[in-house]
Amino acid sequence: MGCLDMEYYMPIMVMVLIQFIYAGMNLGIRVTLLEGMSPNVFVVYRSAFATIFLAPIAYFSGRNSASYSLNLRSFSLIFMTSLIGVTLTQNLYFEGLYLSSSSIASAMTNLIPAVTFVIAVLARMEKVNIRSLRTIAKIVGTLICVCGALSIALLKGPKLLNAENILPTKSIMAITSGSDDSWLLGCVYLLGSSVAWSLWLILQVPAYASHPNYLSLSAWMCFMATLQSALVTLFLEPDLNAWKINSLLQFGCALYAGIMGSAFVFCLQAWCITKRGPLFSAVFSPLLTILVTILAVLLLHEEIYIGSLIGAIGVIIGLYVVLWGKAEDVVHVKQKIDPKSMVTQTEEVKILITDLKETLLADESTLQR
Repeated sequence: MGCLDMEYYMPIMVMVLIQFIYAGMNLGIRVTLLEGMSPNVFVVYRSAFATIFLAPIAYFSGRNSASYSLNLRSFSLIFMTSLIGVTLTQNLYFEGLYLSSSSIASAMTNLIPAVTFVIAVLARMEKVNIRSLRTIAKIVGTLICVCGALSIALLKGPKLLNAENILPTKSIMAITSGSDDSWLLGCVYLLGSSVAWSLWLILQVPAYASHPNYLSLSAWMCFMATLQSALVTLFLEPDLNAWKINSLLQFGCALYAGIMGSAFVFCLQAWCITKRGPLFSAVFSPLLTILVTILAVLLLHEEIYIGSLIGAIGVIIGLYVVLWGKAEDVVHVKQKIDPKSMVTQTEEVKILITDLKETLLADESTLQR
């Protein structure tokens, strides 16, 4: 009974651990950016550290298994997936994180399942049946998420908590809110990041079909993202002094984000998906918002506003409504393939890709963030 209980609770504990890892990364990056490090430079270093960590693992783990060549189609798909899912997503996200706040950035990520649903409908990957209660739930949940996001961006309202009253001692980590224009621009960046992330979820279906090796795929994506981000940064930051790491905190945050926030979390999430499916990962995302909001007030002296809190709650409610609507579509694969069976590896990949298309990858599971 003890082993069965551990098997049941282990994925839950792993997903909670992942949210704590993300929360620490979110707060650390916020402080690093406020110290003066360029968000674009940070993306380069994060992708580089993730590549350095993942590449040897992908290489040695694939030595005794079937190798997957990177042909022109695979290269093109991985290049586009890296460009949209890592380079564009992370640059927009970190700019938004710098201009708004840690709590708002974490709240905006809950939009991803709803945005993914909209994109999938437009791409005709998702069936819409107005007579179905589940479909209505997806539509209503998406509208609630959008309204919540607009409330976060446009309705600050009075302060809910005053960080100075909670922690009166001033420190170099104390954060004051920027102007309303910066706040709104940061929310726009975060919304753009969510859209790019949703596109990335869709693009992973053909990318994995062309290169069906998760470790190799992620390593190639991190490597290409490093090159792409470097070119973008050289264009946006012509001053080479911007590339300097001026403190141990900046170096530690970049290393933590690359190894823990990208490479390590990918392995944990991939394991959880094989145990419980993609929907299981998505239901834990609001926990990140709660953790970041509490820690940001206690550690970074961030200010919480009534309008932003109401918007964040609306986004979380909308998320769960969308997930309830998607629950009917999730196909749980309970029967593992027998190694002695006649099912080939190619046929197994086709089965997995069909399942991915049906479930729409409607969650934040997998690699970066």
